[in-house]
Amino acid sequence: MTMKRLSRKQIIVPINSENTKNFMKDMNTHVTNINRALKNIKSDITADFIQLNNKEVVITTNKVAGTLDLQTIEKYIKNINNIESNYVEALKLPQLKSYLKIISIFYILEDANLPITADMVKKIIKDNHIFNNIILVLRPRVIKISLKSDTSIIWFDIWDIQSGSRAKGLINRYFNVGSYIAII
Repeated sequence: MTMKRLSRKQIIVPINSENTKNFMKDMNTHVTNINRALKNIKSDITADFIQLNNKEVVITTNKVAGTLDLQTIEKYIKNINNIESNYVEALKLPQLKSYLKIISIFYILEDANLPITADMVKKIIKDNHIFNNIILVLRPRVIKISLKSDTSIIWFDIWDIQSGSRAKGLINRYFNVGSYIAII
């Protein structure tokens, strides 16, 4: 399941509060200069306007920006005179939360002889290759299926893009947990 936030046509500029104040003073000039920089790389993206949204600078464009567009805008922002470039992080597109569940994991792990915990699940996710480029939103939630059952269900939230492609890439995937196989 995916929850809605900002549009994919918006670019989040993660900068500190002092840089935000300096940047927002000349936002009309920045829109013009960003559009000039994008035109120089022959991009069909144009910046429509810049706004402050929950203390974050957000640049709204006419289309979804690609990697080269993001790099061009970031380079422009880092080269502005009154902006400290070391406080400008990589620009990013809005992300959404998707939730998934892992089924068929034993509640008592064979190695530790202890119930599985959220920290153990985080380590399993971190160590497994199918979770590359996956960032957890919150701690996973481990739920024993029933009192007499020896298996559990693990719910976890990940940062995803609007299409949900990261979650879709994990659904129905199998992976090992010790000598057992679990499915998402």
